[in-house]
Amino acid sequence: MRPHVLLSVAVSIDGYIDDASRDRLLLSNAADFDRVDSLRAESDAILIGAETLRRDNPRLLVNSVDRRLHRVAAGKPEYPVRVIVTASGDLDPALRFWHTGGERLVYTTDSGAQRLGDRLAGQAVVVSLGAAIDFEALLDDLGKRGLERLMVEGGGSIHTAFLSAGLADEIWMAVAPVVVGDAAAPRFLGPAAFPGGPQHRMQLADVGRIGDIALLRYLPKEDSDVG
Repeated sequence: MRPHVLLSVAVSIDGYIDDASRDRLLLSNAADFDRVDSLRAESDAILIGAETLRRDNPRLLVNSVDRRLHRVAAGKPEYPVRVIVTASGDLDPALRFWHTGGERLVYTTDSGAQRLGDRLAGQAVVVSLGAAIDFEALLDDLGKRGLERLMVEGGGSIHTAFLSAGLADEIWMAVAPVVVGDAAAPRFLGPAAFPGGPQHRMQLADVGRIGDIALLRYLPKEDSDVG
């Protein structure tokens, strides 16, 4: 059984997930960051791409002590498994991601695994998916490891890959009241052949508000009822 796949993203009104500066653009507010922390605590694994790892140097931890204690009380590890996807194997073992939290997995290609060698020995389990990144095979492997809920936090190429392959079960989108307007900045999704194309209308499952953030939940595999 493959895990349930949740895409989590914060975007500007014009669909960007960051600006083009070296500093990360914080689109969410404090309450929304806490909501994301709750989603992480409910997940068995959290996944990002190597470009997001290099750009943001995140830890991808559950920050709330209470939520971590609830995980342990439920028989789960204190932290979800943290997953990196890299085709090239270009990963810096000095980043803080490798030195905090619990279990880590790296999915890569045959050439990426060769490039990594033993640089992540003791810090992560490296899994080669063959000549190219195969996201279906990735989900199959996570399922074999007993992981039932996967939270995907980006970046854009990773979100695009899951959604275009029809592998996303839900999208949680926080829309910030800002406009980036820079073609050099990264967007939530890139060009791709998405299932159903523009004729497919996802189901809007929930609409909420967190301060000045609009929160939308979509179900990509279900059609909305449009009369």
